[in-house]
Amino acid sequence: MASIERTVYPRFTRAPSVKELREIYTPTPTDVAFVATKARGPAQKFALMILLKVYQRLHYFPDPQSIPGALISHIRAVMNLPNDLVPDISPATLYRYYGVLREHLELNSQGKHARHVAAQAMHAAAQVMENPADLINAAIETLLVAHCELPAFSTLDRIAWRIRRLVNRGIYQRVFARIAEAEQQALSRLLEPDESSPFTTFDRIKDAPKSATLTHLDEWLNRLSWLQSWGTTERFVEGVRSSKITRLAQEARSLYPSDLLDFSAPRRLTLLACLLSQATVSTKDEIIQMFLKRMSKLTEKAKQELLRLREEERAITEHLIEVFADVVQASTDAQDPTDRGMHIREVLDREGGEMSLLEQCEQVSAHHGDRYQPFLKKFYGSHRKALFRVIKTLDLRSTTSDQTLVDAMNFIMANEHNPKQYLEATLDLSFTNKKWQRTILVRRKGKSWYRRQHLETCVFSSLADELKSGDICVIGSEQFADYRDQLLPWEMCEPKVAAYCQQLSLPATAEGLVEHLRTWLTEVAAEVDRTRPANQELMINEKGEPSLKRLKAKAQPAGLLELEEALHAKIPERHLLDVVVRIERLTGFGRHLGPLSGNEPKADDAWERQILAIFAYGTNLGPHQMARHLRGTLNADQIAHINRRHITAEKLDAALRDVKNCFNRYTLPHYWGDEKRAASDGTQYELAEENLLAEKHIRYGGFGGIAYHHVSDMYILLFSHFIGCGVHEAIYLLDGLIRNRSDIKPSVIHADTHGQNLPVFGLSFLLGIELMPRIRNWKDLRFYRPSKEVVYEHIDSLFHDNVIDWNLIETHWQDLLQVVISIQEGRVLPSMLLRKLGTSSRKNRLYQAFYALGCVVRTVFLLTMISDVKLREVIHRATNKMEQYNALEDWVRFARGGVMYEHAFDEQEKQVKYTGLLTNCVILDNTVEISAALNALAQEGYLLSIDEVAALSPYQTRHIKRFGNYEIDFEAVPTLNADDLTFTLEPPSDPSAIETVQGD
Repeated sequence: MASIERTVYPRFTRAPSVKELREIYTPTPTDVAFVATKARGPAQKFALMILLKVYQRLHYFPDPQSIPGALISHIRAVMNLPNDLVPDISPATLYRYYGVLREHLELNSQGKHARHVAAQAMHAAAQVMENPADLINAAIETLLVAHCELPAFSTLDRIAWRIRRLVNRGIYQRVFARIAEAEQQALSRLLEPDESSPFTTFDRIKDAPKSATLTHLDEWLNRLSWLQSWGTTERFVEGVRSSKITRLAQEARSLYPSDLLDFSAPRRLTLLACLLSQATVSTKDEIIQMFLKRMSKLTEKAKQELLRLREEERAITEHLIEVFADVVQASTDAQDPTDRGMHIREVLDREGGEMSLLEQCEQVSAHHGDRYQPFLKKFYGSHRKALFRVIKTLDLRSTTSDQTLVDAMNFIMANEHNPKQYLEATLDLSFTNKKWQRTILVRRKGKSWYRRQHLETCVFSSLADELKSGDICVIGSEQFADYRDQLLPWEMCEPKVAAYCQQLSLPATAEGLVEHLRTWLTEVAAEVDRTRPANQELMINEKGEPSLKRLKAKAQPAGLLELEEALHAKIPERHLLDVVVRIERLTGFGRHLGPLSGNEPKADDAWERQILAIFAYGTNLGPHQMARHLRGTLNADQIAHINRRHITAEKLDAALRDVKNCFNRYTLPHYWGDEKRAASDGTQYELAEENLLAEKHIRYGGFGGIAYHHVSDMYILLFSHFIGCGVHEAIYLLDGLIRNRSDIKPSVIHADTHGQNLPVFGLSFLLGIELMPRIRNWKDLRFYRPSKEVVYEHIDSLFHDNVIDWNLIETHWQDLLQVVISIQEGRVLPSMLLRKLGTSSRKNRLYQAFYALGCVVRTVFLLTMISDVKLREVIHRATNKMEQYNALEDWVRFARGGVMYEHAFDEQEKQVKYTGLLTNCVILDNTVEISAALNALAQEGYLLSIDEVAALSPYQTRHIKRFGNYEIDFEAVPTLNADDLTFTLEPPSDPSAIETVQGD
């Protein structure tokens, strides 16, 4: 049986708050008028009103004895009824009132119809979902839309289990029937141990990719060849929804071979088929990632070789300059042309003659500029075999009509074993740039030829660029698939355009959008130019170079330190593990955790084990160190089992959502910041080097990956994601807001300098998100004029000759709208598209259109930013809070030096989310404790200042213990006092002007 706590089935809260009673159970004038016409005496009206308000909240009629007394007392007080009046009515009257309410609310109360509607909804949901609680939630949503009275929870639970069993059994049988007997035997052998080791082939399928060395690339190509030897595994799972395949593959990964052997043959083979299908897709993605990293390494080595040669040739360059100076001097000193020639000849002969000097000039000029391309050949030999295996193993196709690079790949594959150093020039080299063409082409015997090795390095280098830009796709891949196939077709987008544009207050035509943008940019630029003389913060020197005065630090409120000490005295000391227990009891986030199968946990202490797993992985202790501190309560395998079989990244996101929503219901956070604002930034996690994601980060230094966070201006973490160091952080800047499902919904996002990316500015604008990054090098960015005719009196030097390409935006208006509507409909994430838009491409029209739109939006932002000191202060404070959050998370994640040892990306992602959940527990616990302490101080007569309260921070740690033996009696942990503020403070006139402080 599914737990009712895991579903959205409506039920009474244990202790409804005053706010909840007021907002949900207060009768409206319509309610009062209805009751007055249907009931006579005070007790009857009282009873009918209670039933009406209860149904409006629950959508079913509960046992009258289960209605909370607080609810009854609230309705009695609102209706001005005597305190001793009891809503006692006879069973016959109660039955009649049910009928009256069903008629008034236009309910379909036929139980058979409601069960049929629920079963249909669950059957559709079961095609993509597995958990019975999710099926029940889908049924509830459909029943409410159909105005059906909700059946009893036990009824929905029985239907959910029956439907799930029916749908899954059908899937297992269909997949099983497609697998030939020989293939069934081969799949079964995957679970048998190898002769030379205790591991099975099934275990190896679950292996995570290692670092992108040539050896590991070769291993992964062998792995893909073996996976493809099964043929097209998609034929096994044809007709099964992709999300269902992913879920079943995830379940298979969480199991041991012995677990699978306990299943029926159809279920076991279906799980293995789904795992093979997913492994094939992910292996292709991982091979491309390794390929890109190897090409990046080769390019970096070539550039370093160029720098080394330049350094070696510096003496030659200096010598040639001296020779040239002597020649000029000789020419100047001589009056007669004959003497001049003779003196110049003497200089040249003295320095070795013309041929020697010419050779030196050619040697230096060969390495002039940034032309590193010729040096790739030096490091290419060791990579050649592996790189050719990549393009021969994968199905690489152009996503545009331009087939020049595909033709070049076919050409070099046809000549892979050709020993000739020069190949006849027959290709169109427009896929590459002039520097590469100069490196590749040579004239011999009056004909054009290719230097074969240079052509090969050019093709592989261009392939890497076009894979990143999306101009080349990989068939059967996920990350490098053709992004156009993932967009909503324009025929489905077009009917949604008008409503979407109206929601954003934008014109719904290409011409209208361009005119709107042109007017916006023109007006903002004109206003900034007009107010420039009065803007004392912006300075433009004689060269036209702008600069801004440094922001002045805001003074802390006078009594802040005294208030913090008074609060610290009120807040009891407790252990970090106690904090997790208390917050779970407050929010109930544990309801989202449980077996991947959707069944209820078998262990009686599953809840305690889940809490301990969150603590173990959130602090980075890991299962082994955690078990040592538990002194025999649980062993490492039991903790790891909970992580593997009970908890996924999606479940952690759901748990995090409960904590965020609970936090948002408190008054105090709304003094601390603006819920419409958030900031994003990354913090480095050190990784074990044998890891595909791990590499050295230019900005952070060190070797690892990036935990990329979105943090509300009210301090709470909204979303986390784990990315590689080689990935542009701006790509994931918008994902956190799109994937955030909490009640806190920011529409303004702040970031550090990485947020200056032009396509990100363009996409965020069309998604209704205001991007306001803190850009340190802002004066090096381009400002764009509305037209070349526009000249400004005071700020003209900012713009130079840069003009917006309005025709490009108008031409690709349909492409822009198709992208953003696809994102809004959940078909794609911004990061998937921004990965393609993050690389300049001559073919990618989306890149060009979003780049042009970003020029408009970023210019408006820059103009606004340099003219509004208050905006700069808001941005500065928001990004500072982001940095403070990173410091708190580092404190929470204290174990094993912060090094992440997990190799699988799924586990790395979970590790980041574990720590985020644990950190948010600390933030919420502090918020509740500070609220309680403030209430106590107010009752004692302490004078509380608005500015002082607004300057407090929930990032306090000095009262929390992290170390020691974790011998904990879960029942003995005191229940958290969850009262909100009981006193009233007027909100500050400018909440953003309050300077907050970091906790100890």
